[in-house]
Amino acid sequence: MSFNRRDLLQGASLAAIAPLVPIRALAASGPDSAATTMLAETAETILRDYPEAAAGLGLDTDKRAGLKAKLSDRSGTGKQAMASHARTILGKLKAIDPSALSPAVRTNVEVVRAAYRDAVDGYGFAYGDVATLTSGWRNSPYAVAQNVGAYLDIPQMLEVDHKVETKADAEAYLARMAAYAGQLDGETERVRAAGALGVALPDFALNQCLKQLDIARSGPIEQWSIVAALAKKSAKMPGDFGAKAAKLAADKIAPALARQIAAFEAQRSTATSDAGAWKLPDGEAYYAWALRAATTTTMTPDEVHQAGRDELAKLHARMDVILKAEGYSEGSVGARMTALSKDPRYLFPEGDPGRAEIMAYLRDKLRDIKGRMPQAFETLVPGFIEVTRMSPAAEPGAPGAYGGAGSIDGKEPGRFWINLGNTSRWTRYSLPDLAYHEAIPGHGWQGEYTFKQPLIRTLMTFSAYSEGWGLYAEQLADELGVYDDFPAGRLGYLQSLAFRACRMVVDTGIHAKRWTRDEGIAFFVTENGSNPIEVRSEVERYCTWPGQACGYKIGHTRINQLRDKAKAALGERYDFRKFNDAVVLGGNVPMTVLEGVIDRHVAARKG
Repeated sequence: MSFNRRDLLQGASLAAIAPLVPIRALAASGPDSAATTMLAETAETILRDYPEAAAGLGLDTDKRAGLKAKLSDRSGTGKQAMASHARTILGKLKAIDPSALSPAVRTNVEVVRAAYRDAVDGYGFAYGDVATLTSGWRNSPYAVAQNVGAYLDIPQMLEVDHKVETKADAEAYLARMAAYAGQLDGETERVRAAGALGVALPDFALNQCLKQLDIARSGPIEQWSIVAALAKKSAKMPGDFGAKAAKLAADKIAPALARQIAAFEAQRSTATSDAGAWKLPDGEAYYAWALRAATTTTMTPDEVHQAGRDELAKLHARMDVILKAEGYSEGSVGARMTALSKDPRYLFPEGDPGRAEIMAYLRDKLRDIKGRMPQAFETLVPGFIEVTRMSPAAEPGAPGAYGGAGSIDGKEPGRFWINLGNTSRWTRYSLPDLAYHEAIPGHGWQGEYTFKQPLIRTLMTFSAYSEGWGLYAEQLADELGVYDDFPAGRLGYLQSLAFRACRMVVDTGIHAKRWTRDEGIAFFVTENGSNPIEVRSEVERYCTWPGQACGYKIGHTRINQLRDKAKAALGERYDFRKFNDAVVLGGNVPMTVLEGVIDRHVAARKG
């Protein structure tokens, strides 16, 4: 399947005229055309509600240039407006008859309808953030947390995604700074309202959130990243935009940060260490929704919990064989992996020397795996991805790493963000696998294929697919031979899969079985030999993103089940590269929709 600028412009033009076309005219133009036009219009609604998404994809130009000066409304009123839009659009999607559509358009409608169904259900709760329509991996019962909130998202978005090439771009940056202050106050309003309902961060997350908010407002204002970035980008322009940014930060953003800090400080005295969704109003129903949205299945917490334990046992059996061959034969798999993690051969130096070494190591691994991609795919993408350190301000509460594709126009690379706050969390046997998951052939690589999809499909992600793909990408690297001469690296890969099986156990343990945070950490360390430093922030993340951690292994398992199904159905006609193409070219979809994608692939191969 080819993709070029003309395809994108046609999609944009269609979206631009959609609001002007009468419903009767749409119906008369045929089911496929009507559905496609409606989806294009829906994409524009999403971009208006979430202008940050347009910035990340490089879409806030031309007819969408007005979005460049805007941010989403994170207030209670803004949330209600988005909920209203979601309900209206879901009604229109339900009115479409899927049986009248071609397979590709039917898939698009099924994907978008699933996302809006989950979004509308999520908006039914009186608290929390619903991210189903733009990034399905960050649904949270909290408006702000140690890993949720404008104070984390917006400075990085402005620094990385907001391009300043003209005076108008710089003015738009300033407008977004003012809007950022408004976002902070909108979130603060929701923090207070949720607190009145009994929805408040557990004490450990609250304390971490306060630390990070304090970091966000610390130091001379002219050195704040949000100010310094504009000063640097506009250095050759008249207008002294750096000084204007500093004044905005001092007059609007700093006071808004102070108000948000005060709101959390007021909740300190009543905060408890209760970490699970069970403590929330209607918490059991909330977790059921969050788990369904994250896994795109109907598995119950008990089923997910047991599946995690079963997967862990299978993976540990494979690890045991390699550990014994490497001379580690005493103790549990977890204890032996803990011993391996202390082997000097696999450690990096502390501080900046270690950080530099880690960055060079990751870049080398990505160069190697990129050269192997023709063995796994017939349809290739550029793999335009850079390794970047996270902002030190975000590192304390951030995951170990995350990654994604760059801009649709190809001007901006994808990013593999690595948390280097503490180099001791990484080893030489664990980092290659991380690179394959986050960058190539994982999130960054897969994300570039979404540029071949209609715009609305680029905007939407489903955690079970994207994270399941990330684990499948790790598997592909192993199948391509990257560990043939590096047994410890294969252990790192298997430990990574086992880590995700542990996540299923711990996430359901915390949110459905009332485990404490410390019980979750202990399970990882004891059962999987995981690094306690890494695990602490991981488990705290699960506490504020219920269900999210379960999508990884469930998605990975489902992709492999479908691969086995395709092999059995096709026999000698099964083709490894064609199957991988089918999964990745079908786009980011719920697991239920992926089965249909693979069924159609099998039917086409059979002829």
